[in-house]
Amino acid sequence: MRIIAGRYKGKRLIAPKKLPVRPTTDMAKEALFNILNNRYHFEDLKVLDLFSGTGNISFEFASRGVETITAVDENANCTRFINRTAKELDFAITVIKNDVYRHLKNETAKWDIIFADPPYHLKTNQFMELVDLVFENNILENEGVLIVEHSDQTDLSESPKFSESRKYGSSVFSFFVSD
Repeated sequence: MRIIAGRYKGKRLIAPKKLPVRPTTDMAKEALFNILNNRYHFEDLKVLDLFSGTGNISFEFASRGVETITAVDENANCTRFINRTAKELDFAITVIKNDVYRHLKNETAKWDIIFADPPYHLKTNQFMELVDLVFENNILENEGVLIVEHSDQTDLSESPKFSESRKYGSSVFSFFVSD
């Protein structure tokens, strides 16, 4: 994986092969960040990265100037890799080893962007539970957005908070906003 833009533009990061992850492709990540770049000033954002895996998305936000980033993943090898890489790159990323659903039930901070990249094999109701927890706990700032990455086999458009989706290859980004 590589960092696409910002302070570490072009930097390649090599994650250990044993991590149980499916990193967002560079093509999809670049498209996502083009959308976000037109909507936000990155240095003003607070970002929560759920199912953070390799930290791919967190590192991209940090390289672009986001200073408040929390990455949550339940796999200890993933959280160790994110911590080590964040220290090497001098990124102030807070890394939490926890089950994402448990974390969301107890989250009290408010976020401008919440990005979630759960395993694609989850059932639709598990994706919807994730969306519901974010909005039930009121952890998005006004004009904040929840972005859920999923396969093109999953349809999340039935959520009342659904705004739009964008498809890149077999990956889809669904966007959810407050009323």
